[in-house]
Amino acid sequence: MQAPARPVRRLDPILVDRIAAGEVVERPASAVKELVENAIDAGARAVEVTIEGGGRRLIRVIDDGAGMAPEDLALAVERHATSKLPDGDLTRIASLGFRGEALPSIAAVARLAITTRTASAETGSTLTVDAGIRGEVRPAPAARGTRIEVTDLFSATPARLKFLKSDRAETAAIADMLRRLAVAQPAIRFTLRTESGQPLVFPAETEVGPAATLRRLVAVLGPEFGPNALPLSLAREGLALEGHVGLPTFHRGAATHIHFTVNGRPVRDRLLLGAVRGAYADTMASDRHPVLALALACDPALVDVNVHPAKTEVRFRDPGLVQALIVSAIHEALRRGGARSATTGAARALEALRPGGAGAAPAPLRTHTGASAPSLFRPARPSFAPGRAPSFGAPSFGALAEPPWGRAEREAAGSRETGSGEAGFGEAAQALLEPAAPAEPGLAPPAAEWRGAPAEAEPLDHPLGAARAQLHETYIVAQTRDGIVLVDQHAAHERLVYERLKRERAEGGIARQGLLIPEVVEMAPHEADRLVSAAPDLDRLGLTVEAFGPGAVLVREVPAVLGRASIRALVTDILDALSESGLEEGAEAAPEAGGPLGRRLDAVLSRMSCHGSVRAGRRLRPEEMNALLREMEATPLAGSCNHGRPTFVTLSLADIERLFGRR
Repeated sequence: MQAPARPVRRLDPILVDRIAAGEVVERPASAVKELVENAIDAGARAVEVTIEGGGRRLIRVIDDGAGMAPEDLALAVERHATSKLPDGDLTRIASLGFRGEALPSIAAVARLAITTRTASAETGSTLTVDAGIRGEVRPAPAARGTRIEVTDLFSATPARLKFLKSDRAETAAIADMLRRLAVAQPAIRFTLRTESGQPLVFPAETEVGPAATLRRLVAVLGPEFGPNALPLSLAREGLALEGHVGLPTFHRGAATHIHFTVNGRPVRDRLLLGAVRGAYADTMASDRHPVLALALACDPALVDVNVHPAKTEVRFRDPGLVQALIVSAIHEALRRGGARSATTGAARALEALRPGGAGAAPAPLRTHTGASAPSLFRPARPSFAPGRAPSFGAPSFGALAEPPWGRAEREAAGSRETGSGEAGFGEAAQALLEPAAPAEPGLAPPAAEWRGAPAEAEPLDHPLGAARAQLHETYIVAQTRDGIVLVDQHAAHERLVYERLKRERAEGGIARQGLLIPEVVEMAPHEADRLVSAAPDLDRLGLTVEAFGPGAVLVREVPAVLGRASIRALVTDILDALSESGLEEGAEAAPEAGGPLGRRLDAVLSRMSCHGSVRAGRRLRPEEMNALLREMEATPLAGSCNHGRPTFVTLSLADIERLFGRR
C-alpha cells in the first residue's frame, strides 16, 4: 500500500531550536564549552564554572568580560544573532564563536537565566528563557561581566537524558574540556567547582613567553611534564608553531594528553594527530602516545574553522605545509634534547627496588655462610677483529656483533674460568681490573689490555658517566658525579646503528659489503615477489637482492654496519617490515614525513639496526662500554630505542640515599 503524500510545512521555531540543539549541545560538556568560549570572546580574564549533577541540574558560568547592554541581551538568545562577525566574512574568523547558535540552542532544551552588565552601565540586565519560551529583559543588580545559569538540562527533551553517562563521567568530560581551554588561554584564570568540594583552579599567567606557558602546562598536564618537556618554536611560510613536547620515553596509553590549538582554538584534528604520530614514529611504540601542547598561529584566511558542528576540527588551505612544519619542529626539538630519558623511569625503578615494590613480595633474608654469592658481574670476553681497537664510532660496528658461541656455552665457559657457576662480588670486581681472559678458539686476542684508570681520569663529568660494571651481560652500570646510570646495551646500540644508517642514507649512500659467497634465501613465492619488487629501495639501503627462481632470492651485498648478522633472519625481518608498512605501489602519500617511500625505508632501516646491534648476553670490555656511553651522548634521540623502549635510567644519589633510609 502506497503511503499518502504529505505536504511540506515549516517547523515550529521552538522545534527548530530543539533540533539544532542536538548538534550544538550533545552533552553538558558541550554547553559548558560554548558558554566559556563566549566568555573568552568577551575579553574575560577570569572564568568560574560551577556544576551540579554532572551538569544536568546546574551549570553556572561567571566571567568578568565586557558584558552586554539590554538591547544586545534581547538579541543574544535569538538564533544566528552574534556580535562576532562584524563584516560577515567567514574566511577571516578571529573569535572562538561565530554562529550565534549556542544560547538559543541551550535555552531550547533547558532553563536559561542570564544576568549581565557593561562597565559603563550603572545597573545590569537579566533575561530568562524556559524551554524556548523567552521572558522580558528586566533591570537587575550585577557585577561587570556576565553570569549564566543553565538548570535542568534536557528537561525539554527527556529522551536525551537516557544517553548521558554517569555524573562522574560527565563531570570528568567538563574538566577535560576546561583543561583544553586552559592550555589554549594561559592568561585567563579558570575555576571549576563541583560537588566534590575541591575546586579545580588554573591561575592566570601574567607573563608572556615559554616559561609562563610551561607553568600553565605543568598545572594542566601534571608536575612530571616540566622536567620531561622540550621547548619548540618554528615558523615557515606564514605559519608559526610554538609549545612544548614530551620526551619519547615520557608517554601515555591514550592520546588524551595531546593538546593542539589553532589561533587560540582547541582542536582535535586527525591531520594534526597524524603529523604528531609521524614525528614520533621511530622513537615510540605504536600503542603509546606522546604528551605535548602545541599552538599554531596563522592568518585566519589560511584555515577554515566552520567545518564541524562543535568546531573541534579545522581545514587548512595547505595541509601538507602544516604537516611538514609539525614533523620538522618536533624532530628538531627531540634532537636538541639529545640523550635524555624521562625522569619517570627513575621513579619506576626506585619503586621496584623498594621492599615489596612493583607488587612483588620481599625476598627472604639469608644468613651468610661464607660461600660465594651468585655473581652479577662477569669478566669481559674479547670478540674483536685482530689489531682493531674497540670503538662504537668506528666505520664498522661489526666488531660488536653477536659472538659465535651461544649463551649456554658462554655460561659453561664462565663456570670453567671461576671453577664453579658462582663468584663473589670481590672476585668479580677484581676480574674487571685483570688482563682479559684468553680468547675462545678461533677468536682473535684483544687489541689491548685494560687494567683500569685512576679515579681522576675517569669521565664522571660526562652526562652518562663512567662504566663500572656489566650486569647479566645485558645492562651497563655507569657512575656519574651525582648518581648512577643503568643502560640497556642492546636498546642503546640499536638506536646508534639506526641513526648512523639514516645519516649515511641522507649523505648519499649506505656503506655496503659484498658477500664472498652470495646467500640464497628461500621463502614463499609471494614473499619473494614482494622482496624483489622492493629491490630498488633496498639497494639504496645497502642490501642488494635478486630473484633466484620461484620462491627464492639471492643476497649479494649487505650494509657494512651489520657485520656478521644472519642474512636469513635479516631478510625475514625486512619482509615483515614491508608487510607491516602496508605500502604498495601507488599508495597515497601519508603525513608521516616522507610519504610511503620514507616510511618504507625507515621501517627497513629499523629492522636492520636491530640485527647490527650488540645483543643482550654479549659481554663487553670496559672500554667498549665507555665507548658506547660516549656515542650515546653524541647521538640524537639516544634516550629511546627504535621501538620506544628507554635505553637508560638515571638514579640520583639523593634517590639512592632515600632508598636506603639515609634521607
